[in-house]
Amino acid sequence: MGQNNDYGAYMNPDLMIRPTSRGILNGTTFAVKDVIAIRGHVSSAGNPAWLRSHQPAEEHAEAVRRLLAAGAELRGVTHTDELMYSLGGENIHYGTPINPRARGRIPGGSSSGSAVAVASNSVDFALGTDTGGSVRVPASYCGIYGFRPSHGAVDMRGVIPLAPRFDTIGWMARSPELLLRVGEVLLASAKAAEAEDAGRSVPRLLLAKEAWALTDPSCGDRWSEALRSLQAGATATVEIGVAEEGLEAWKEAFRELQASQIWAAHGAWIRGENPAFGPDIADRFTIAEQMAGQDHSRVEVLQRSIVRRLYDLLGDDGVLVIPTVPGVAPFSGGRGEELERNRSGALTLCCIAGLAGLPQVTLPVNGPEGLPLGLSVIGGPGRDLRLLAWINHVWKTVRIS
Repeated sequence: MGQNNDYGAYMNPDLMIRPTSRGILNGTTFAVKDVIAIRGHVSSAGNPAWLRSHQPAEEHAEAVRRLLAAGAELRGVTHTDELMYSLGGENIHYGTPINPRARGRIPGGSSSGSAVAVASNSVDFALGTDTGGSVRVPASYCGIYGFRPSHGAVDMRGVIPLAPRFDTIGWMARSPELLLRVGEVLLASAKAAEAEDAGRSVPRLLLAKEAWALTDPSCGDRWSEALRSLQAGATATVEIGVAEEGLEAWKEAFRELQASQIWAAHGAWIRGENPAFGPDIADRFTIAEQMAGQDHSRVEVLQRSIVRRLYDLLGDDGVLVIPTVPGVAPFSGGRGEELERNRSGALTLCCIAGLAGLPQVTLPVNGPEGLPLGLSVIGGPGRDLRLLAWINHVWKTVRIS
């Protein structure tokens, strides 16, 4: 059965797969980004040439198999930016899903369709992938909850890669309670009892000064209200400096490492197929090819130092609080310098968790004129369930908005 009023979220709205068993997700529905394997379905990765040159999947991705076994029903495959290499959500081949919470503005990407499917109430939750922000950014722009797990925490079998060093499967929902339940299914070590205990732990909030300096000043009051709500569930709040080298240097290190990985993953296919890309995507792949042959030793050293610094700052009970992106979703149709400026701001914030492989949850905040903002909390390494459970506890007791 097709989805009504799906806001252009779906590549294949008619695909439906019933649960294979009963479990904690009984009665829920979900969609998956069109890079995640569904048995008998050819993933497009957002590009017609990819669709033509690949065969149907022989098996479901492991994450899909687990969700079906936990009682969830699959209802559709959602749009993605071309080969996941964008944070905007606009696709010249298949169109741009409509942002239900911000008409005329981009939905964010690359998990654009998954975010829109959730925000429009078409499904209860959706899977996306997140390398440099592809779950966190659209969740923020569409006003829903989104989660990027610790790198390696969720089985990636059956997922088209972008940059394996940073790739994760993430998910989105309209409540942190469902975000947590999906985590209990997908996180390899997930146990309900562990999550319940974790929800009672009270962290220290660390506000990253450099990150907050990047925010849109017109949103200041909204951020302050959300932070006060979050602080009510914490033991202490401390403003700290995170990036001694500056977040701009962190972003450039991430871009270089990501680009070299992307070309290693897809360069041979691009050379062999010569696919048609949108101009911005094509430019990024050109840069990725150029970076692939460079010496990355300097940024490798920087990444290792970033990991050590963040691990030390977070300790056993710290969480880092940042804006998910600098402000509300940009208007659709931006090109050139405007597009790159928006992408750069989002990537500067999203690279923090990405470089260190840390879990991050983005929470919806009501911004100016009712437009969505995203407030993010980054947890310690491997503390995914603890983070999700604490956010759920705070939401139930304080109601962040």
